[in-house]
Amino acid sequence: MNIPQHVAIILDGNGRWAKKKGMPRNYGHIQGAKNLEVIIEESHNLGIKYLTVYAFSTENWNRPKEEVDGLMKLLRNYMKTCLKTATKNRMSVRVIGDKSRLDEDIQKRIVELENLTRDYEGIHLQIAINYGGRDEIRRCIRTLADKVNTGELLSEEITEDVISNHLDTSGIPDPDLLIRTCNELRISNFLLWQLAYSELYFTEVAWPDFDKSELMKAIESFNGRSRKYGGVEEQ
Repeated sequence: MNIPQHVAIILDGNGRWAKKKGMPRNYGHIQGAKNLEVIIEESHNLGIKYLTVYAFSTENWNRPKEEVDGLMKLLRNYMKTCLKTATKNRMSVRVIGDKSRLDEDIQKRIVELENLTRDYEGIHLQIAINYGGRDEIRRCIRTLADKVNTGELLSEEITEDVISNHLDTSGIPDPDLLIRTCNELRISNFLLWQLAYSELYFTEVAWPDFDKSELMKAIESFNGRSRKYGGVEEQ
């Protein structure tokens, strides 16, 4: 079986999953965070090299304050858990998105986690927090414009590679496979540049119930497709 090098996942359905069980939405987010640890382990065992997950979007700030506060508390706790997982699996962790809006203590924990795991050679985990694809491109354009204004870069030197190298995912290959759970059939402002040639897989299963068997279904679907770029089949 051909294992995709880079898998991206939109972790959807935590709140709806909890509601069906008569529990508050934040209970679903807690269970979703626990399940992320399971899928990281399974991805590592399968030989997936890069795993990028959509944890909190720029639009998620519009959710009820109680839910946002709960998510930020969960994020603080997850940073500790993630360090243990990273140490166990030699996992390199990067947080993508605009981290400047996060509380200072969370920013500090992110820097510590990234620095401590930077040279680990296991699976590479990217966590998208306060991330939006359009916002990422906007920030990239502003950086490139500043470099042009200062003479560090000529406008004619801006190629696709230059743009990619100024995105949050610089140095990381584009996803081969995008998975979205809980039957939503859209990409919701996630990795808009990077997903140009990714295979898309949608499942009705909510994220807390997405297990190894569901991951294998997604990979089997990926294997059943003919990868083409500009009409030319990948060799």
